[in-house]
Amino acid sequence: MSSFPARVILLAGPSGSGKTTLAARAGLPVLALDHFYKDGDDPTLPRLPGGATDWDAPQSWNADAAVAAVARLCAQGAADTPVYDIAASAATGTAHLDLAGSPVFVAEGIFAAEIVPRCRDLGILADAICLRGRPSTTARRRFLRDIREGRKSVPFLLRRGFHLYRAERAIVTRQVALGCTPCDTPTALTRVLTPPPQTVPAA
Repeated sequence: MSSFPARVILLAGPSGSGKTTLAARAGLPVLALDHFYKDGDDPTLPRLPGGATDWDAPQSWNADAAVAAVARLCAQGAADTPVYDIAASAATGTAHLDLAGSPVFVAEGIFAAEIVPRCRDLGILADAICLRGRPSTTARRRFLRDIREGRKSVPFLLRRGFHLYRAERAIVTRQVALGCTPCDTPTALTRVLTPPPQTVPAA
């Protein structure tokens, strides 16, 4: 058993797969890992041909800061976390997350799988899930959400959406290889509500 007061369920999956909705349905404290994106002027951001930032590459995300926040929540039960404005490509403030005594919480985001091995090594991992569905459903949900939230320009969203539609199966394969269990929404919700008693074993 973990010696930490709390443990984390890492909820990964392609953009638009329904991670945020599922996490909210579970009724557990939620850490939104997408707020750990790097700022748009960070020189380490990966680039696409033509110079645009590749926001779907793990290198566009601050994994070290995300792991530190997860570990702090597990050890102390509370942490200050960044608030990221995707439209502005920058962190615009901070938020305070308090677990209120919950022994488990959800950390969800498209790069959640990237920190599965580190959380396992720290002894703070309760479960790791890759939420998957039909690529066409994911693409439609993602586009409508991004339009509604004004995340980027419509031409950018269309190009990104087509790329992610074609790459979805490869994204799921990578996240499973990093230690996530692929699940549909009902199965994932059941796992979130009844996480294993031990940390996920190494693959």
